Amino acid sequence: MSKNINSTLLKKKPLLTIAGISLLVFLVWQLPYFGIIQYPLLLLGTWFHEMGHGLTALLLGGKFYYLEIYENGGGVAYSSVSSSYLNYNIARAFTAAGGLLGPAITGAILITSARNKVTSKIALWVLIVIMVVSLCLWIHKLLALIVLSVFVAILFFVGILRIRNLEVFTLLFLGTQCALSTYMQIGYLFTKQFERNGKIHYSDTQMIAAHLPGTYWMWGICILLTSAFLLYKSYTFYLRQK
Repeated sequence: MSKNINSTLLKKKPLLTIAGISLLVFLVWQLPYFGIIQYPLLLLGTWFHEMGHGLTALLLGGKFYYLEIYENGGGVAYSSVSSSYLNYNIARAFTAAGGLLGPAITGAILITSARNKVTSKIALWVLIVIMVVSLCLWIHKLLALIVLSVFVAILFFVGILRIRNLEVFTLLFLGTQCALSTYMQIGYLFTKQFERNGKIHYSDTQMIAAHLPGTYWMWGICILLTSAFLLYKSYTFYLRQK
């Protein structure tokens, strides 16, 4: 009897944790009381997005020059795939998709890693290292340098404190934040073009459509469904009984 009760509690605790953090992420973005937190999280989400573009270009054999994050929360990553080992059109489309799927993939990794003590520490420190590398190599704007440095400091202290519950909360919160960032900017997925500094730019989904068959809204649906699938699979893995 006691074994069954303990088993039920073990199952409920991760579920309550996931539900609580998901609710917290939702409230942070919906309630005006969290305005002071929303802005740095917005810039962090932009960093994940632009790093997705840049790192995808690098993985495909291209180059990642630098990224910019603007005060309004927008950003851009400057990269090239002319030296990629893939066909140019495919590499270009993958690089565009990397910014849209990068946060969802990162979020899924952070959420799944929170399930285990060892993987939690690895994921946390890998994220810190990537942030530090980006500060040294790819970020030039002062605002982005300051905000990302603050996040690095926070994650560093979380890492050295070695408090298991704090590590889990941090990874689940950031993971959920990353995974849901696609839905917070859902309008961008279904935008063909936009204006910045008086110039018209194509959206990422339109860039995919420009180099592969299909339309921007079709690729928007694909990105949305893929992000939902990654979030679902990461949650189910975390909730799996140990």
